[in-house]
Parts: sequence; C-alpha cells; structure tokens
Amino acid sequence: MKLAVLSRAPQSYSTQRLRAAAIQRGHQIKVLNTLRFAIDLTADEPDLHFRGRRLSDYDAILPRIGNSITYFGTAVVRQFEQMDVYTPNTANGISSARDKLRANQILSRHNIAMPPTAFVRNRADVRPAIERVGGAPVVIKLLEGTQGIGVILAPQVKVAEAIIETLHSTKQNVLIQKFISESRGRDIRALVVGDRVVAAMRRVANGDEFRSNVHRGGTVEAVQLDPVYEQTAVRAAQIMGLRVAGVDMLEGEDGPLVMEVNSSPGLQGIEAATGLDVAGAIIDFIANQVNFPEIDVRQRLSVSTGYGVAELVIHAGAEQVGKQLGDLGLWDRDITVLTLHRGVTVIPNPRKHVVLEDEDRLLCFGKLDEMRSMIPERRRRRAKVRKLSKEHMPDSSS
Repeated sequence: MKLAVLSRAPQSYSTQRLRAAAIQRGHQIKVLNTLRFAIDLTADEPDLHFRGRRLSDYDAILPRIGNSITYFGTAVVRQFEQMDVYTPNTANGISSARDKLRANQILSRHNIAMPPTAFVRNRADVRPAIERVGGAPVVIKLLEGTQGIGVILAPQVKVAEAIIETLHSTKQNVLIQKFISESRGRDIRALVVGDRVVAAMRRVANGDEFRSNVHRGGTVEAVQLDPVYEQTAVRAAQIMGLRVAGVDMLEGEDGPLVMEVNSSPGLQGIEAATGLDVAGAIIDFIANQVNFPEIDVRQRLSVSTGYGVAELVIHAGAEQVGKQLGDLGLWDRDITVLTLHRGVTVIPNPRKHVVLEDEDRLLCFGKLDEMRSMIPERRRRRAKVRKLSKEHMPDSSS
C-alpha cells in the first residue's frame, strides 16, 4: 500500500509513530504538507499537484488536518475523494466534527447522549438557555476552541451572563452546556478505528482544574470500557463520518455522555497510558479498507425510478412491537432491510426471526410507495425518506 499522511507536523509523535508502523508492515508512506497541495480543476478528471508537480498515485491518505487550516485541508481531502483515493475520515466528517455546534446537532438527531446544550446569540436569550440546561454552574465553550482552550466553568448565572456577553461582544460563538458534577475533572478518551475501540484511557484533571486535557496538565490511565461506552464511541464516530477518531465522553450517572469527536486524535497519551500499538491498528485498518472504500449511497447507488432508501421507525406501542421482522411482510412488498438500529446497537442484515422492540429503526431499500404506505399519518412529516431515483440523483460533483 502507498499511503500519504497529510500533516504539517512531520516530527510530531503521532506522525512519526504512524510512519514507523507503516514501514514496519512493508508499506510505502509519505508525509505531505497539506498546504503545499494545489487543486487542479482544469483537466477532464480531478487532479492534485504537490510542490508544483503533478501528484503521483496513492492508494490511501490519512488526514491530520489542523484546526487553523480546516477549510483548505478538507478541500484537499475532498479532492482525493473525487480521485477515488481511500480516506478513513471524509472531508464532510472532518468539517462536521470540527464545528462543535454542528457535531452536537448531528449526534443529538441520532439519539447520542450528550450533556444538555444550548446555543443562543441574543442577550435576552442567555438566562433562559442557562435554565434549560439545568442552571448554574454551566460550562461555556468557544466553538473554535481546542485542547481545553476556550472552555470556561461559570459557577453562577450572573457570572455566566457576563462571560457570554463579553465573548459575544468580540464576535465569538459559544455553547452553553450543563456541568456534569459527577464527572468533574474526569473524562474518557476512546480511540475508535473502524468498528471497534482499539484503546481507551481516563483523563484526570490536575488539582482544582476541571478540564482534564493532557495539555492542561491532566494525567492519564488505561481503562477497560463497559460495552455501552464502546458502542457509544463507535456509533458517534461513524455517525460523524469518521473511521479513525478520538471520542471524548463524560461518565454520567446514567451512562456515557459524548462531549466531542476528534478527527485527528493524538496518539502519544493513549499509547503511553495503554502500552498498545494504536498507530499499527490504524495502519492495518487502512490497508484492509483500500480495496473496499466508503460508498456514498446517495451518489453511487444506481436505482430504478420509484426505488430508494428509507428509515422506518417502530414507535413505542405500535402493533409491530413484539412481532418477528418476517411478520411485517416486507420482503413480499419488495423491501429489503439493510440494518436494524436498536439503541447504540446496529444489526446488519437482520434475520426474519428477530423480534421487534420499541423504537427500533429499520434502514430499508425498496419501493418508495410501499414504504411510504407504512408510515403512520401522524408521523409522516418527521419521516426521512430519501429518494434516490434517477431524476433526483444529486450531482456527484457537489
């Protein structure tokens, strides 16, 4: 495999470990400065230049895009995607994860538990927002902050209002988030690669500091995750479109609360804490995926008019609850169930004998008219039926 790591820090621990792991496994690897690419849109096919010359062929890339160059970096990653070069982290995934508000919106839509969060801009809306998340103390977060910078604990409502007003006056966007007292100064970092957690550590803040980031003096220790934490981390990463990610979670009273999904997780702390070869796991995953790249169903799936993909939800108390999947007669109606989502668990190609439960979600492919008829009238406005007919196929260049 010929792999390119997109990084402006070739001497950093993470980049060096990835390079060493690739060489140890017999792969070719180059570290390429992301800012030295030029996107070529003049030819018949998408192309890239590096340091003034046409880029040679690569089997895969591993983006390590810094926060300060997100826009240009994701544009380069997107160009590699157009060139059918495999990347474990898509441009859309990196962009979405980097925007804390957007990430929260996406994860909340998919029922990922998070600390109660609000986003407002008008001064008059600040106090009601603080009350909605549970009152003081609250955590105030800059949307563009990293490594614990721009994260402030406000112990009182008036203090929170003053901080937010000051930040708004400097044109900063902030999130207002409930302070999870039972997890004060502690969080979990799970390193997700593909569909599993390859390593996990608990970060503990130093002294009275409530931020547990290593860059703020926090300490780390290896931790064996409960299955629900593993499932939550994997699902959060995959929802964001990331196959290599660091998922940060708080240990709430009722289970994991996702704080952030990091598209370029550092490896030094977690490898030191666990003694595991995380870099090697990342390289092995990429090598195994090169011949099976991610497929955007909306762009690649060639279907006939009238067919598409839809998500059917088994609502609490519905007549389907307690029945076997085969009793719904979906296959007789030319509908194939691709996956069954139950909480944080995903069951691929579910068998007909699977018994349905409240709030199960069935991702189906088949006749749109048939699937539409199965959506209760009162739920139809909220149903997400994505038409993939030829005349509605989105432009692949978008």
